[in-house]
Amino acid sequence: MKFWQVVSFSEPDQLIPVAQAAEEAGFHGVLLADHLFFPGKLESKYPYSEDGKPGFDGTTPFPDPWTTIAAMAQVTTTLRFAPMVFILPLRHPIELAKTLGTLALHSDGRAILGAGAGWIREEFDVLGVPWKGRGKRMDEMVEVMRALWTGEMVEYHGEVFDLPPMQMSPAPAEPVPIYFGGISEVALRRAARTGQGWFGTGNSVEQAEEFLGKLQGYRKEYGTDADDFDALVPLAVPPDADLFARLEAELGMTSTSVYPFMYTLGPTSTLDQKRDAMMRFGEAFIEKG
Repeated sequence: MKFWQVVSFSEPDQLIPVAQAAEEAGFHGVLLADHLFFPGKLESKYPYSEDGKPGFDGTTPFPDPWTTIAAMAQVTTTLRFAPMVFILPLRHPIELAKTLGTLALHSDGRAILGAGAGWIREEFDVLGVPWKGRGKRMDEMVEVMRALWTGEMVEYHGEVFDLPPMQMSPAPAEPVPIYFGGISEVALRRAARTGQGWFGTGNSVEQAEEFLGKLQGYRKEYGTDADDFDALVPLAVPPDADLFARLEAELGMTSTSVYPFMYTLGPTSTLDQKRDAMMRFGEAFIEKG
């Protein structure tokens, strides 16, 4: 079982030493979050709360994940990095392919694209990106980026993107892994069909069993069940080694995460408090190599 520390909502000036401490504690990786801004008038409903309201507002820090990862990669050697999740269809695939190709070079391939469709329509409206059809846009973006990451001269002709021949350098030594987030049937199928992994959303044990079972079925349906696949499920229950082992053995759960510090330590916490919490978790649950 691999363990990730969620560092979303943390004090931005602590993120670099937090990454160092996470690596020292034995974590496999750290997870960040992504939003460009918080709208002054939010009409979109948050899909993961009963009242449709998110647990953050305009004062909550959302540093750019890729520049933050580039900085954290310079002070670590084994730690992996991913946003959970990056709002993929809000961006353009050529720009993102360039960013991630370069980041792969400077992080020794330790960055993962954790992708989702997004839920704040206001972000799309302000940037002039169509909200409708964002799933199709996301699917084509993956195809475009993977083509560009070959480093060869490529072109692409789809329903959303129509791109002339082009070649991008530097190309990553290996394509950047793409994990998909979300619990809808469409999201689960997308992860099973074309992803190297899936992110859950803070699930109960019953939900985890349901979604992992569906992923197994869809991967068999698409013929991807023999490929490596990382199923990362943040569980909404206290950590339990026996539970982790059962879900891994029976349903292919390969990773889980520790909740953001704002939930485990409070709205604010010191670097020493964060470090101590990670060290205690590492000693209790992470087997050091």
